[in-house]
Order: sequence, then C-alpha cells, then structure tokens
Amino acid sequence: MITTLLTELLHIRIPVVQGGMQWVGKPALVSAISNAGGLGILTALTQPSPDALRTAIRETRAATDKPFGVNITLLPTINPPDYEGYARAAVEEGVRIFETAGNNPGKLISFFKSHGCIVIHKCTTIRHAKSAERMGVDVLSIDGFECAGHPGEEDIGGLVLLARAAQELKVPYIASGGLADGRGLAAAIALGAAGINMGTRFMCTVESPIHQDIKKKIVASTEQDTVHIFRSLNNTARVFKNSVSKQVVALERRPGGAQFADVRELVSGARGKVVYDIGDPEYGIWTAGIAMGLIKDIPTCEVLLNRIESEAEEIIERMRNQINPRAKL
Repeated sequence: MITTLLTELLHIRIPVVQGGMQWVGKPALVSAISNAGGLGILTALTQPSPDALRTAIRETRAATDKPFGVNITLLPTINPPDYEGYARAAVEEGVRIFETAGNNPGKLISFFKSHGCIVIHKCTTIRHAKSAERMGVDVLSIDGFECAGHPGEEDIGGLVLLARAAQELKVPYIASGGLADGRGLAAAIALGAAGINMGTRFMCTVESPIHQDIKKKIVASTEQDTVHIFRSLNNTARVFKNSVSKQVVALERRPGGAQFADVRELVSGARGKVVYDIGDPEYGIWTAGIAMGLIKDIPTCEVLLNRIESEAEEIIERMRNQINPRAKL
C-alpha cells in the first residue's frame, strides 16, 4: 500500500483523485471510484440546480460509505450559475471535500474553510498555486499542459511544472494531466506529488455514464487525437480532434481571427452533452486529454485502481532495488 499525505488527509487507500468532469462526474462513477479506494468527485454544475445536487449527493452516499467530494468550477460566463447555492447545498448535505477550479476562487475557498472543509484547488501555473496556497487551500492539483480541458496559456508540461511545485509549494500537491496508469503515479510521486488526478482515464470505465461508443473511441485513439481550441481567445481548451473542433481552429486561424460569437454554436455545451448521450464523437466538442494514448481497455473502477496501485508499487520497489550502497573509501 502506498501511503502519502493525500491518503492520510482524505482517508483513502490509493492516492488517486477523479477530477471533476462536466456530464461525467455522476453518482455511479463517483461511488465506484470511492469504493475502489480512490476519491470520487461529483461535478456540481452537471446538475441543473443546487437541489438536484443534493439528490446526487444522497444517491452517492447511498452507494458508498467511503469519502467523496464535489467539484465546483468557476466559469467565464455572462450568466454565472448559482455557485453559492451549489456550495451551500453540498455543505449542508455533509460534504467535506471540495475540488475548486477557475478564476477568483477566494470567496468559495473561504466559505468552505469556514465550515471545516478540505479544499483541493486546481492550478495551471505555480504563480496561481502560490496564490491559492495563501488563501488556505489544503491540496493543490497541478495541471500540466497534457491535461484535458483548460491547461492555461503558458504551455508548461507536467514534468517541469511538478518539479517547480516541489521547489515552491508548502502544501501537498497532486499531479494532473496525461496520467492513466501506475507508471504515471510512480512518476508523480518521484516528482514530489502526493498523488494524481485522472479524468480521461475514468471516462473510459464500466461505471462511466458516457455512451459505450465514446469509450470505444477513446480506446481506439492515440495521444495525437486532441486539438487546442480558443487559443486566439486566450481561453485555451484541449478537446477531442473531430470535424467540429477542426472547424473551430480553422475559424480562429483565418485572417482577422474569430470572436466567440463566430464559434458559439459549434462549441455549445449542449452539443457536447449529446456526444456522450448518443455516442457520436463527431456531433460536437468534447473534452479529452492526451492520456488517450495510454488507454487500451474499459475496466471497472475497481480493476483499474487495483492495477494502478500494484503497477506503482512494483515500479517504486524496482527503483529502490536499483540503489546500491557506495563503497567506503
């Protein structure tokens, strides 16, 4: 068993966290991950209202007696969701672990800390991580350029970003982006992380709520099958490379570029949800990371997490055995 600051803080067996994923972080997946020894996380904004989130929390608690959390991501939007309502509902339902992400999280972090909660905050730069550290977060999730979704605008890969985190941060941190197996967990620990955060890998499990054809598409894909959109809008997002995402990139690269209004219909979140519902990978924009290149099967969460744990243990033991005492002169 691998014991880290993360497993001790969250009371989990395996130092693996499921990242918040829109339309994916639902009770069946979350409870399966927690039951298997990791930390499952409900995505608050997947639910249409705070009351619906209450129902999801109760469904998850009925399916597991292990710790689980709730993700609240602060989105750049004209009509923001009721973030306070979601946060209040989760706390009132007894949730005490939260993953936060997005800009200006201070108010949300303060609310959670005032109620004795553990906060994991996702960052794509060391600068933002140190700012969140000052706000009092308990764990930082360091998102490298390899990640699905929003990797920030500085394009720093996980290898350097995690090593920089080891130099700069005082609170525990976990690695996020490009992680899907025991090698990744062992590497992250070697780079000073207390665990890992996985998203795309958990999409491709038996308990994941997305359509089976999308899971098969992930297995058939490689690390070359993603593309960045919104580069010209300074809101970069890594998504699956399909006809829709390539059209968005083409619009951004035309003379004069593109405004959000030019791509609004193409990138509609509603179309992305339909991808997961009907299993058509070409229907809209959907999020995936380059970890797809490492995904070769669709296991249960239990099989996946047990495999990651045993692989990491074997690698760490092998590394330990490579150390030979120096001869005394």
